[in-house]
Amino acid sequence: MATDKDWAHRVKGILKAELKRKHIGYKELSDKLTEMGIPLTERSINSKISRGGFTAVFFVQCLVAIGCHTVRLEEE
Repeated sequence: MATDKDWAHRVKGILKAELKRKHIGYKELSDKLTEMGIPLTERSINSKISRGGFTAVFFVQCLVAIGCHTVRLEEE
């Protein structure tokens, strides 16, 4: 049975994979979030993603910012 830590690691991996697919780094993500009215620095984004314990709100904000409309929950 997966623990909360396992789930957090999985969600972190999903977000990082989507950023990689879109060829977007933390600086560009910071710029895109700021344009949406969510001012986060590259450093704060790095910290949130490194920890892996970010909120669902942050996760969805990032996906919208990078133009991700679907999420792959498992690799094919």
